[in-house]
Amino acid sequence: MPTLFRMLRAGVSCGLLALAGHAVAAQAEGAAAPAQLLQSSEQLMLVVTPDWDAVDGQMQMFQRDQAGGEWLAVGKANRIAVGRTGLAWGAGLHAAQTEGPQKREGDGKAPAGVFTLGQAFGYAATLKTGLHYSPMSATNYCVDVPGSPLYNQIVDSQVVGEAAVKDSTEPMRRDLHAKGDQRYKEGFVIEHNAANASGVGSCIFAHLWKAPGEATAGCTAMAEPTMDHLLAWLDARKQPLLVQLPRAEYERLRASWKLPAIDGAAP
Repeated sequence: MPTLFRMLRAGVSCGLLALAGHAVAAQAEGAAAPAQLLQSSEQLMLVVTPDWDAVDGQMQMFQRDQAGGEWLAVGKANRIAVGRTGLAWGAGLHAAQTEGPQKREGDGKAPAGVFTLGQAFGYAATLKTGLHYSPMSATNYCVDVPGSPLYNQIVDSQVVGEAAVKDSTEPMRRDLHAKGDQRYKEGFVIEHNAANASGVGSCIFAHLWKAPGEATAGCTAMAEPTMDHLLAWLDARKQPLLVQLPRAEYERLRASWKLPAIDGAAP
């Protein structure tokens, strides 16, 4: 089974393999029952946009109360931005949805649905987070080329060879490859398409935005202070999940998925 994160570097490969394997297994197990998977999670990152085509949205963090029951909001909602063409149903822990757009490679859409959170990454040697963290180097790329055996995987070109990444548009050190770009200074993997199915969409991250509210190619972006707070709060041991939906789908699924209420939503 291919892994989402194939760093192939000493000290991190086994942990990354375990995380990716868990995501694929959870996808198969939870496809028809996201409510049960959400119930086992203690941390929730909830992103809601006005509609399928909207770029702007809000992100609210939630954690379980001490009795392990209701979701409790953590802090205030923060502004985020998604794909330049909005959202589309992604490949995650939810059942396949037939109504609405479907995520495909290069469509400029961020994935909608329920997703596990993968490895944190960044430019610094260390980062304050409860997620597993891997610093990126100039030779790390996320392969976004459909048909590649390394599709949707972060690799090291020193290991896989320059030919394997020559057509990839996703260097993980954008500051070194893209004129000082700071968008990948810190972030984490959203485990969309954990099975790495070709053409379904690749290299989906939460990362910094280039400018306030600026859309992405399919990721979820935010201000650096928001990301700092989110990363420090997230804890892999608490099985954090991302739920990302347009408002109408959130309202439709909130009761069956046992999602928390947000500002402007019916109780």
